[in-house]
Amino acid sequence: QVQLVESGGGLVQPGGSLRLSCSASGFTFSYYAMRWYRQALGKERELVATLGLAGTPNYADSMKGRFTISRDDARNTVYLRMSSLKPEDTAVYYCKTRVASRDYWGQGTQVTVSS
Repeated sequence: QVQLVESGGGLVQPGGSLRLSCSASGFTFSYYAMRWYRQALGKERELVATLGLAGTPNYADSMKGRFTISRDDARNTVYLRMSSLKPEDTAVYYCKTRVASRDYWGQGTQVTVSS
């Protein structure tokens, strides 16, 4: 079955950096686009970044220039490199894919940006 497992979250000071990982299994990873979302406490889940098969990433406006999505198809892993982090980036970060018309989510990893 499709499984997505995020890791790499934690506590970081404003201006710091983190790299999140999402390890995938149960499907042919290289065939599918991957996305990162986030959900802050009391807010709706929002799209952070998308990386399709063509390799061109797309980002939400507030993340452009600070976040970088990438993938390693040999490792079945998608990454989210986050830099210049702000307190408003505090959220649970999820990876998602869509296989056979069904959305699959990981369990999420908490990112807290605070001094």
